[in-house]
Amino acid sequence: MVYDIINLIQISAIAAKKPSGTQQFMMMMPMFGIMIVILYLFIWKPQQKKQKEHDNMLGAMQKGDKVITVGGLHGTLIGVKEDIAVIKVSENVKLEINKSAISTIVKKK
Repeated sequence: MVYDIINLIQISAIAAKKPSGTQQFMMMMPMFGIMIVILYLFIWKPQQKKQKEHDNMLGAMQKGDKVITVGGLHGTLIGVKEDIAVIKVSENVKLEINKSAISTIVKKK
């Protein structure tokens, strides 16, 4: 009976001992890893996919395509240089814009 009481006291003393700072840090490491994986899967990967699709769209632009710019201008593509696109907004109105400013190709020619 006395030995049982001593064992209970020792067990409760061991259970009451808090882990050290290093042990707490090591227990948190898997949580950081899980958070990084979640960020990659739900934020970075979809953004990379969207950017790749936009780059492919810009590379496939051809003269005569109807486009919309990020500013909301609608026009017809009349020329494409290295980083510059020339769009015709109305009669006698041509604009030179950066290719990256084109958000959507509405209708292919």
